Amino acid sequence: MPTARDSAGLPADAVDARFERCFHAHYADVLAFALRRVEGRAAAEDAAAETFGVAWRRREVLPEPALPWLYAIAFRVIANQRRSARRRRELEGRLAHEAGAGRAEDDPAGAIDRRDAFAVAFARLAEREREVLRLVAWDGLGTEEAAQVLGCSPGAFRVRLHRARRRLAKQLRRAGHSPDESAAVAPEPAEEAS
Repeated sequence: MPTARDSAGLPADAVDARFERCFHAHYADVLAFALRRVEGRAAAEDAAAETFGVAWRRREVLPEPALPWLYAIAFRVIANQRRSARRRRELEGRLAHEAGAGRAEDDPAGAIDRRDAFAVAFARLAEREREVLRLVAWDGLGTEEAAQVLGCSPGAFRVRLHRARRRLAKQLRRAGHSPDESAAVAPEPAEEAS
């Protein structure tokens, strides 16, 4: 039986071995690259890990020399992390504003309680449900885009989103908060908003 080969004609095991050598040779360089651009070692390690995850998926096109290519991937990974962090901060700001809208008292303890209740309720969801909510609320994707990310049809994504919202609302009610607070957390996808 013939051996699977990549586009350059190398056997699959040779491609994997080439990637492994690249990883061992350049991980420290990629980590240092990330450390110079992000705050905290954990964030840099996440960026390096994601960089090599992308490189692994594209290992059949690993160029020589590989380091500039890896730096380009790391640069995009870090940019994506920054965008996600910015969206998360903006979402937290919107949530805080919406949670405080219509309340006569600006009770910091109440705001902290609501935020903590949301965090606990969100953590109790299955990872699959959390990811559906993140794609819509944190990443700002519409149904079509989010479905593409998850590899499902837009209809299947809408069902997943509905179920995730319902489970989040249920968790919030258990914590003594109204389901209306969960609506602010997971707004309608962009193309469905009116």
